[in-house]
Amino acid sequence: MLSPAERLPTGRDVSVAERPAQYSGPDARRIALIYDRLDGYGGGERVLEQMISLYPAADVYASIDILKEHERGFLGGKVPILSFAQKSSFVRNHHRQFLPLLMFAMEQLDLSDAQLVLSGSASIAKGVLTGPDQLHISYIHSPMRYAWDLQHQYLRETGLDRGVKSILARYILHRARIWDLRTANGVDHFIANSEFIARRVWKVYRRESTVIYPPVDVERFTPSERKDEFYLTASRLMPYKKIPAIVEAFRSMPDRRLVVVGEGTEMQRVKAAAGPNVEVLGYQSGRVLLDLMQRAKAFIFAAEEDFGITPVEAQACATPVIAFGRGGALETIRGLDHPSPTGLFFERQEPAAIAAAVADFERKQHLFAPGECRENAMRFSTQVFRDSYRGFVERCWNDFRRGGRRESRRMSAQAATDSRGQ
Repeated sequence: MLSPAERLPTGRDVSVAERPAQYSGPDARRIALIYDRLDGYGGGERVLEQMISLYPAADVYASIDILKEHERGFLGGKVPILSFAQKSSFVRNHHRQFLPLLMFAMEQLDLSDAQLVLSGSASIAKGVLTGPDQLHISYIHSPMRYAWDLQHQYLRETGLDRGVKSILARYILHRARIWDLRTANGVDHFIANSEFIARRVWKVYRRESTVIYPPVDVERFTPSERKDEFYLTASRLMPYKKIPAIVEAFRSMPDRRLVVVGEGTEMQRVKAAAGPNVEVLGYQSGRVLLDLMQRAKAFIFAAEEDFGITPVEAQACATPVIAFGRGGALETIRGLDHPSPTGLFFERQEPAAIAAAVADFERKQHLFAPGECRENAMRFSTQVFRDSYRGFVERCWNDFRRGGRRESRRMSAQAATDSRGQ
């Protein structure tokens, strides 16, 4: 148990006069929270939301901020400090085409006054510049997916797999890989959001990481044993989510009903693939989504996600999940090989494989107990995340204060290795 003198200030700011004489933690006002870019409210933003809650006096930094008004609540009234890229409306509106500029912009954020830097990164946030007297802990959602093992998939999905534009895109991604690897050296401790991502971190950076699963508001997603005759899928409608494949699968099963919730670049493809048994609702409020998750027969999830929050939310509602058997889903869903399964997996992100999995689910539906789904989801509660994240940061800070950066890294690597051996 850490003494009060060793604990990081996580509530209101503590004045110098109020601190005990032996206090040696960082000033609450000298903690910096870094995020890639603020462009929606998804899994990464939920982690940032908890970081802000744990360290409310900290400043929040990002490359750009294009949040809609209804998405800003998770910032808790914080006004982010943004890079120079925010000044250009063209860059903000086409930020995906300006990766090199945003990498450069992230390096220009001045964090020289921070003692502790906490980044949440799926691409560029870990690239901020820090010095030898600053501790940088990075919560990694993934190394740049589109620059590493998913490059070829990304190029195909964006139509950049051929021609002159493809050559340019490949060169930019090549430079991004060099930058991503270089900036990993500026991070003292990595936290991975799943064992799947921990393996990717090791593959790309050759660095150990400690797994702390992202927070899921399982208390809000309350269970219900009443199930109606429809299946549900909900996510941002982006290419890698494979929502059109789910819709096409149900078009081949006209006697089964599917409800689709979400908005994004794939909306037209989803609508074009939908038959009369598929209802495309677009964006829905949390209240509506909760009701649908509670009543759905099963939740369909076809993405290869780093973690995947929505399948956990579905299980919290006592709803089993039919999921693609790759990535974080293998850690959050108990398959048919488990004594108490909470879902089943399909092996290919194709309509035929999804349709076959739905048929298999209906044959084995009696195996999925609502209580087991709920119990499994509780492993990923917000409180579990808060306790794990805060405890990890406190240990790293105290190791750093006592032994310096090198010893702190060694201890972190040993802890990650020990945790995997358990």
